[in-house]
Amino acid sequence: MKLLRFGPCGHEKPGLLDDNGVIRDLSAHITDLSGKHLDRGALEALAALDTASLPEVPADTRIGPCVAGVGKFICIGLNYSDHAAETGAQVPPEPVIFNKWTSAICGPNDDVIIPRDSKKTDWEVELGVVIGKAGRYIDEANAMQHVAGFCVINDVSEREFQLERSGTWDKGKGCDTFGPLGPWLVTPDEVADPHQLGMWLEVDDKRYQDGNTRTMVYQIPFLISYLSRFMSLQPGDVISTGTPPGVGMGQQPPVYLKPGQRMRLSIEGLGEQHQTVVADQQR
Repeated sequence: MKLLRFGPCGHEKPGLLDDNGVIRDLSAHITDLSGKHLDRGALEALAALDTASLPEVPADTRIGPCVAGVGKFICIGLNYSDHAAETGAQVPPEPVIFNKWTSAICGPNDDVIIPRDSKKTDWEVELGVVIGKAGRYIDEANAMQHVAGFCVINDVSEREFQLERSGTWDKGKGCDTFGPLGPWLVTPDEVADPHQLGMWLEVDDKRYQDGNTRTMVYQIPFLISYLSRFMSLQPGDVISTGTPPGVGMGQQPPVYLKPGQRMRLSIEGLGEQHQTVVADQQR
């Protein structure tokens, strides 16, 4: 299934995309696409519904983030060998873990806001993994049983805040709108191999990233097992698994986002995002 959330910001309803590309309303069956509705039993019940009987949603309806009530937004740094090379970094001996604050989450096509005083706002197309079953000290062999689905994430990053302002990476990763999720949460039965997915990102129609999840250093089962040694994983938690080469920081010379630009990004089988970059207008 391709599950999604639609409607005004903060008032989204759950839905699915049928085989004809029509959005169908699931709100008569579940309250939202939050953790308690993401276990295998709940997903199997949704898959058994007669989608043709579900109400249609207008095609121009806003799409919201594909998961509600995210508890943890966990990210993995330098997890693609070719991206590590472009930044001049060594592949880390263990996964690099950082966080995006949940207040960064927005819809896949919402505006991305450049923070005040930002000079180095950057892009990163990433494969997102959404947890559907809780666990601690998860065995790598059983890790995929904890996955509810996959999604596209743009790990928007302010590089000066991240790398030049001391402290951890988190301060450059969690600004508002720096975590577009979706458009869809795609269940594992529709993803033959999450480690063989093409992925790309364009800015103003220029393709900067054109990679594949096969260059991921630490693959999904290992990441789930590894993370569960340091924290319990809960239904609705999101793991962003790293980016391929082509980020703005890696260009010669570096290229960063400016207000008015448009980003488009996609992962094979998981849908497409598009965002307009805007300046922070809050007073």
